[in-house]
This record gives sequence, C-alpha cells and structure tokens, in this order.
Amino acid sequence: MSDQSPARLESSAVTLPRILFFNVNGSGMGHLNRCLAYARRLRGQARPFFFSLASAIDIIDEMGFEADYFVSPYWSTSSTFAWNSELAVRFGLVLERVRPDVIVFDGTWPFQGFLYACEAYGSPTLVWSNRGLFKAATKTVPIDEALFDLVIQPGELGAHESRSALAGGGERIVVPPVCLLEDDELLDRATAREALGLAQGGAIVLFALGAGNLKDVTGIGQGLIRVFESAGFQVVWARAPISVQDVALPSSVRSLSVYPLARYLRAFDAFVGAAGYNTCCELVQSGIPSLLVPNAELADDQVRRAQMLAQVMPAVVSACETEEQRNDALRELLDLLNSARTNNADIPMNGASLAAKEILGLAARREYNH
Repeated sequence: MSDQSPARLESSAVTLPRILFFNVNGSGMGHLNRCLAYARRLRGQARPFFFSLASAIDIIDEMGFEADYFVSPYWSTSSTFAWNSELAVRFGLVLERVRPDVIVFDGTWPFQGFLYACEAYGSPTLVWSNRGLFKAATKTVPIDEALFDLVIQPGELGAHESRSALAGGGERIVVPPVCLLEDDELLDRATAREALGLAQGGAIVLFALGAGNLKDVTGIGQGLIRVFESAGFQVVWARAPISVQDVALPSSVRSLSVYPLARYLRAFDAFVGAAGYNTCCELVQSGIPSLLVPNAELADDQVRRAQMLAQVMPAVVSACETEEQRNDALRELLDLLNSARTNNADIPMNGASLAAKEILGLAARREYNH
C-alpha cells in the first residue's frame, strides 16, 4: 500500500507536465488507440488529458484519463467554417482550463479551428502524430509541418526508429509500430477463453471486419460465417465500440464487445478481419493465424499492409467477395493452421514507448526554457 496521502498524490499530479491529446474520429479506433497508447506509457511521468472527436469517450474514462468530447465534422450538420469556428472556441476553453505543456494531435490533417486555437492560446509545444501508408492517389490537405515542434510517424511492420529535421527547426521521427498493450498484458489461450466465457475446447474463430461505418460488411461477413461454420469453427463476431450499425448475425454466432480486444486475441484459433493499422500490429503481438480482408474503400493502403503482415506471420490475404474466393481463403488458412508455420522475424513493436519518451522530452525542454 502506498504511504502517500491523497493530498500528496494530488500535489504530485499538479507538478507533473500536462499533455493534452486531440484525437480525431476515423473509420475505426486507430487515432484514439494511438493516443491512449502514448498516454499509458506516460502514466506516472505526466498528466494526460484528452479532447476527443471519437464517440467512445467512456473508454478514455475507463483507462483513467480525463476527457472532453466534441462532435466530429463527419457527424455534424454544421458547415466546415461553422464547425471549425465552434471547434476553435471549445478547444480554446479546454486549453485555458488544462494549460498543457504539450499538445499531441493525432489525425490525417490538423483542423484550422485547432490550429487557430493553439495560436490564440500562445503557440504551445505542438506534436503531430500522423500515420502514413496512404494510397498513391489519396488527396492530401497541405499543412505546414513547420508549425509543429515534432512530427511522429507511427511506422508499419518492420519500421525502425529514424529522424530527420523539419523546416521550422522541429523534428520528424519515425517509430516502430504503436501498440496499446505491452506483450505481457496479453492473456494466454486458457485465461482469455475463461475471461470471455468461451469453452476451453473446440476451434473458435474471431471475426473483426471493422465498424462498418464506411463499408457494409454484412454480405462478406455472412458468407464467411457460412464457410467457417461448415469447417467446424464456432464463430465469434467482435462489434467495434464506435460502430453505428449492427450487422444481422445468425443465432449460432456469438457477439462480443470488449476493449482492448488485443488482450483476448489468443483465445482464438484464427482471426478474420480488415487490415487496419491497430489490427495488424496486434496480430503480430498475438501471433494468431489470420485471414485478412482489406477494406479498399479507405484512404490507407490496407492491401499493401495485409501483404506486409503475411510476410512475417501466418496470414492469408483475400477480398472474399465471392463464394469461390471465400472457400479458397479458408483452405489456405486451414493449411497454415495444420502446418503450424511460425516466423521468428524480429519485429520491433515499441513505437508507443519511444513516442512517449519524445513527448516527455519536449515537455521537459519547455519547462526548462520557462
């Protein structure tokens, strides 16, 4: 038991550097997940706060962090100008209340309302966490990186730490893949099955085809359920915390909603899902043989990421749009399961710790300069 009184603990918290995370609301949980990954590594060394456009605000609270919610522009009926104007006011109020030492924005491009609020507040130390691997034809919004003291690029599988200078005197750092949990936080098969109320015996496959907010996964999902059940698998369907519509499921399929899902992945014999950034990083952590169904409607190149994953662990990549494709994909996955192929490639996965160290370093330099 700690010998620190509540008053002493509060006093200690006040003296810690304050880090304000601004995560946008994407098609999945990626932006929020990365900010939570950084914040968890900063626990005890800094005091994280959140300004979230993602609706899963309860998850931030469950992780033990304070958070404010603001509606995403994708769900707002306001014009772009009106939304950014309101954002500038709301975020400005949060800045005045939190008075952060460092602000970390995680999103594809920083909003004008966000940048205006930061400038009006007094140009605080700014960090942009900006994942790459977009399709070549993806349209981008020009943002002057010189506005930021640090740009963090969460790397894809196989990425190593690297640095380069920004025009404004800041720095860009590429870090290895960013994972929410550490390896020792993942449950083993038996413990995970018990925690989820699953039978210890039998072949169980987890489906996590995405939130379904940008792509209707019902047809592909129901087709894959049929082929996996015919092969003797029990199917468990993971519902995303930010999903706005439920997929109609057969009565034989169990629905599951837990966060973080990575903690329980080893309960399953196989995984079927999209090739989002979080998913692929967590699959490497857990080592679960997988069938990846890339979502081609997103800006990031999920096909390429899925192929990268298949090079380092047992995985099949297929669009699974036709019955023939689904049957072929299942046969390939069963071959991988039966061969028990493993890959001992040394893939660094410590991006969250490295990023947190850089953020904390910025906070320390700011305090020293003041």
